[in-house]
Amino acid sequence: MKSLGPAFNRMWGASLTSNLADGVLIAAAPLLAVTLTKNPVLISAISALVMLPWLLFAIPIGAIVDRVDRRFLLAGANAARFVIAALIALSIATDTITIYILLLATFLIGICEVTADITSQSLIPQILDKSEYEKGNSRFQISETVVQGFIGTPLSGLLYAVAIYLPFVINSIGFLVAAALAASIPVKFLQDIRIEESAEKKPDFVEDMRFGIQYLYNNKPLLRLVVTTASIGVCYSMSTSTIILFILNELNLKPAFFGLALTIQGSGAIIGALLAPKLSTKFGRSRVMAICIFLSSLLILLQGLSPNIYVYIALAFIASFTITNWNILLMATYQSVIPGHLFGRIHGTRRTLVWGLMPFGSLLGGFIAKGGLRLPLLIGGAIATVIALLSLKFLLHVGESTAKEALNNE
Repeated sequence: MKSLGPAFNRMWGASLTSNLADGVLIAAAPLLAVTLTKNPVLISAISALVMLPWLLFAIPIGAIVDRVDRRFLLAGANAARFVIAALIALSIATDTITIYILLLATFLIGICEVTADITSQSLIPQILDKSEYEKGNSRFQISETVVQGFIGTPLSGLLYAVAIYLPFVINSIGFLVAAALAASIPVKFLQDIRIEESAEKKPDFVEDMRFGIQYLYNNKPLLRLVVTTASIGVCYSMSTSTIILFILNELNLKPAFFGLALTIQGSGAIIGALLAPKLSTKFGRSRVMAICIFLSSLLILLQGLSPNIYVYIALAFIASFTITNWNILLMATYQSVIPGHLFGRIHGTRRTLVWGLMPFGSLLGGFIAKGGLRLPLLIGGAIATVIALLSLKFLLHVGESTAKEALNNE
């Protein structure tokens, strides 16, 4: 695998260690939650609170990203996650943990996640050329899937069996290492994308945030892409907010095998990440995006009809392949059409819409699950499939239309 340069490698290293931490947390947090409560609404609140910061803070954080050294902001976000995870481990070890403490920690980690995500995605245009965006995003997706699904998640199950607090100890250490690696990204390899402005003309913080909103609103193809993605994202969060209860109680999977199920599902994402740049080159980025978002939506609906855990895992495997292709090519599209010095603000604004609405989907899924654990998947999957189907014509040409509109706005 060809190196993409020292700066990218250091940031990739930070991604690897933070994803190890996330992988441990993905399996440990739901397992901890179901020992603290059986209420599906409180379980779904965990998914909601990790996404709520996107609605509340993504726009101001995006403006901050465009004003400060992005390396140190990324390091600070990971350092804060280290502290929070360590305190959770301590509360478990001292038997003071409650579902409400876990919910608070989830919300705070969500704020850090917003900061880390916007910052790392904004760094890519500073580090790579446009021709390397798909390769860079593909490697991040592969490392995320491999480390989370094949190392972090199985490791979490083993650690959890030894002591409930151990996964959170490893989680905190991973974030600490990620913070150190992010802070050590060599500045000499970063492209200077700032636009120099006189002191009289330099916009204030509020104007920076307003600009991000206006830019997105004025770019109609980009706005439609964001709205389409946000609508489908709400359906996805609705479908998956109580997925652990569906898998454990409806499909009768033993908790000890929960990590293994996630690992098998993650292997589909690895294949998708490996093939995304090649599929994009062969068939066209927009065409692959359109087909994959439609199939991933349909597969969620089919998962709700799964008669057993084996069928569910097979469908989830394929869904992971399709949604990973979509995520990689979607991000490459954004990075190609949004100017680098504006990326933090625009990315923060779009994520406010896309991920900021997901907590409402998660909570809605929790209430729907009271009528049956299959219902969130069936309802969310059906609505997402209809939205994707109605958007196919637009998505087939989204790359060309957003690029043309971006040029017109410059």
